[in-house]
Amino acid sequence: MDYKGRRIWIIGASAGIGEALARMLAGHGAHLILSARNEEALAALAKDCNGSQILPLDLARPKTLAEAVKALSLKGTSLDAIICTAALYDPGRVVDIDPVNAEAMVRVNILGTIDVARRCPSLLRDGGQLVLFGSVAGYIGLPKGQPYSATKAAVNNLAETLAVELAPRVDVRLVCPGFVETRLTERNDFPMPAIVTPDEAAKAVLRGMQKRGFEIHFPRRFTFVMKLVRVLPYVLSLRLIRRLR
Repeated sequence: MDYKGRRIWIIGASAGIGEALARMLAGHGAHLILSARNEEALAALAKDCNGSQILPLDLARPKTLAEAVKALSLKGTSLDAIICTAALYDPGRVVDIDPVNAEAMVRVNILGTIDVARRCPSLLRDGGQLVLFGSVAGYIGLPKGQPYSATKAAVNNLAETLAVELAPRVDVRLVCPGFVETRLTERNDFPMPAIVTPDEAAKAVLRGMQKRGFEIHFPRRFTFVMKLVRVLPYVLSLRLIRRLR
């Protein structure tokens, strides 16, 4: 995809990979719609992105997404891509889970993504891309990964379903990053192998969107190892994962 002149909606644009994607796409001449909860951060970002349109919303509040889709529909907006990076993150051991935080993650990471998948494809032109962010954390249950890993496993599964249900009109892509340097991963108290910057992550996403294929995963020196662990019999994979404790 040549991004010059393309209309792209980024949900979760105010920080992290979403912000890096916005800046790169604007540099390529794309026309952007930027969404997130933080309207002030969106407004500041829009100034750096050729005066992009901002459309604040919160995936924890389904009404806000419905209103955003309605507003774009009334304008007759036809999009080339919708990229949803929005997610909450609160890793930890299952025994230490905060039920309130867990419920919030389910609301945003799973139900919010389902809302995006249900409401937004109608805005895409034929052949447009719906890009959902799962995670390598969703490949297999890891120590200290819950409940975030469980929500991302659900997103991975949802994207697989959508790739079949929405074909051939919508080109569904699943992005599974490894560790990325963001304000979210700053909370991790364990080594993060092959960690990349948001800019490196954004470059990998855009390269993947320009190629054929379903999944965009990176950095591959880490993700291929995790893919191998996932396909091993449990008697072997769980033995390996126990060593991570």
